Amino acid sequence: MKIVSYNVNGVRAAIKKGLLDSFEDMQADIICLQETKAQDDQVLEALGEDFSHHVSANSAVKKGYSGTCTISKTAPISVTKGIGIEDHDQEGRVLTSEFEDFYVVNVYVPNSSRELRRLDYRKGWDVDFRKYLKGLEAKKPVIACGDFNVAHQEIDIARPKSNYNKTAGYTQVEIDGMTNFLEAGFVDTFRHLHPEEVAYSWWSYRAGAREKNIGWRIDYFLVSEPLVARVASAAIHPDYKESDHCPISLTL
Repeated sequence: MKIVSYNVNGVRAAIKKGLLDSFEDMQADIICLQETKAQDDQVLEALGEDFSHHVSANSAVKKGYSGTCTISKTAPISVTKGIGIEDHDQEGRVLTSEFEDFYVVNVYVPNSSRELRRLDYRKGWDVDFRKYLKGLEAKKPVIACGDFNVAHQEIDIARPKSNYNKTAGYTQVEIDGMTNFLEAGFVDTFRHLHPEEVAYSWWSYRAGAREKNIGWRIDYFLVSEPLVARVASAAIHPDYKESDHCPISLTL
């Protein structure tokens, strides 16, 4: 089974850039999209009437903002929007699909924003989301994937020194948040299989960052420990360019 996660930075814009052809090329069983920037009906409209896969979407109350979408060849047993906390569930950031052997949790973690004005909110989010995942894990293993908006280690960011504790996504608060996910028993599959590989999943649109490979690894597949033995590969795919992110994949 192959699962793909992709922050598309606007699903309608990404489709105009060839996203549907990329779906065909990826040959994934499940595709998790983040930052769709579209309402649920707009996501379905953008994918088109002929789109044959099962589609679930969770859009933000605010139009044109955030949003997640999960696409699967087979229909999930159940689909849950949000994590059951009103403060967090206004932005369409979490979409949980239950399958026979595990839950797939598609997440677009809040950015701490310019001048770190949302950092305190983000700290609370990480705590609440971790509790949500552990609650699911009590029933069956969890695969949590998406844009976690944090570079966890120096190896995950091209310029650690100039960004540390100054830029959203590389503060100690956010780093500790990710560490807490791992200490709670979730495994960063890419780093588990590739402990020393430098690879990024997001590049700023500014100053030719992608061409220079000045990037960040902020997209992850975290899995419950019982699933680690089933992980055949975890990869990052920079050749897909419908977004400022690139897709990542997990094969079981």
